[in-house]
Amino acid sequence: MMHIGAKRSLLTAILIAVVVSLFSAHFNRYYRDVAIDVAINIILAVSLNLILGHTGQFSLGHAGFMAVGGYIAAKITLVFGVTAVAWAQPLIFLGALLVGGIVAALAGLAVGVPSLRLRGDYLAIVTLGFGEIIRVIFQTSETFGAATGLVAIPKWTTLGWGFGIAAITVYVVGCLVNSTYGRGFIAVHDDEIAAGAMGINPVRYKVTAFVIGAFFAGVAGGLYAHQKTTLSPGGFDFMKSIDIVVMVILGGMGNTAGVIAAAVILTVVQEPLRALGPLRMVVFALIIIVLMMLRPQGLFSFGKKKGASA
Repeated sequence: MMHIGAKRSLLTAILIAVVVSLFSAHFNRYYRDVAIDVAINIILAVSLNLILGHTGQFSLGHAGFMAVGGYIAAKITLVFGVTAVAWAQPLIFLGALLVGGIVAALAGLAVGVPSLRLRGDYLAIVTLGFGEIIRVIFQTSETFGAATGLVAIPKWTTLGWGFGIAAITVYVVGCLVNSTYGRGFIAVHDDEIAAGAMGINPVRYKVTAFVIGAFFAGVAGGLYAHQKTTLSPGGFDFMKSIDIVVMVILGGMGNTAGVIAAAVILTVVQEPLRALGPLRMVVFALIIIVLMMLRPQGLFSFGKKKGASA
């Protein structure tokens, strides 16, 4: 019954996103773009929550997976989509998002297999290094525009695409974690040694979480590319990964609803701060510090002792 209800909720969310998207031309362009940014950040936060919140692996390379998906998807549409007939463009866009996600998933597999035997700070350093390697590769690759990046990318990301894929991400991660197989993620998070003693292979579960999380990060990167219409390596630096990590921690690790709420709040809060210019990040950082001091377990985690692991 739970899965039937989840499927109905998914279909309802996608239907609402499509209907709203049909009328989005009448919306204020600025607010529409902010709403799409919210959808992209929901995908990023929920996918990282599978790795960080549910499996307990501290990854700082999510922006790298996002970059892989964004650049691959953008390159495909620039080659095949610009001159395509109108009816074929959504199919090309969907194919580009899927290919970008798959390549990002392969990148997640490449970094996961050799490094996920590590834990804690060591894993964070490895994933941080991976993200920087990806950024430098794109920064020096003439195929992907080198330091200039890619420009004139078709603006194909809509409210329907953004929130439709966000709904799919929430559905897939939720069903996975709440399934019999998904209990292995929770076991690895709670006590990796005990999970291994019970016959659970921690490395397999960690790699699976990394691959799935990287796939959705890659899809989010594709949506981001076709929303901003330009890509540069600087947009996927260390600070971008930190932004996503903050959304997960602030929402409450392992709490999907809380992570979604944090992604919405942090995306929207940054907009009025832009008027402050260079001081924007200082004020934003102070807000994060105050919130974390008041709610170290996350804004939306309840019924846990202060400082308890989510």
